[in-house]
Amino acid sequence: MIGYWHSLVYLLRHKWLVFVECCRLGIPWLGIIHDLSKFLPDEFIAYTRYFYGDYPTWDEVKRMPMFVKTKESVKNDFNRAWLEHQHRNKHHFQHWILHGDDGGVWTITMPHKYLLEMVADWKGASRIAGGNGRVWYEKHKEQTLLTPEQRQEFEELLCYLN
Repeated sequence: MIGYWHSLVYLLRHKWLVFVECCRLGIPWLGIIHDLSKFLPDEFIAYTRYFYGDYPTWDEVKRMPMFVKTKESVKNDFNRAWLEHQHRNKHHFQHWILHGDDGGVWTITMPHKYLLEMVADWKGASRIAGGNGRVWYEKHKEQTLLTPEQRQEFEELLCYLN
């Protein structure tokens, strides 16, 4: 039960830091509604179990009943919740990636307000981790799929805000 409390405190702190950044960027409403889906049970419970739970591996529970949560099932639940979160929240670059039936991958231009919210999100998340948005971005740059124009603007905003 203590994990749920820690998860709630973390989420509220993150929302506050993102709200502050959103205000700096002139998008306070997006700061208010930022990550509200994380309070939904399918996200909140999965995130809490993943980050604050201590579950055995499948090998450790072979003799136990099937309803026992394992590290693997918790990870799967988290991955599903993370995917849902990306689809529910337009400030995630993954929301704007199109995977074609032919295996192709295309980046779709993200509306400017969501790019600003993404900057605020990265800044808020990195502050909790004790870093800054630019360092966080450099670690994840190769996996961050943006159009060339949006990548340039995103990088400029991260530099400006640090």
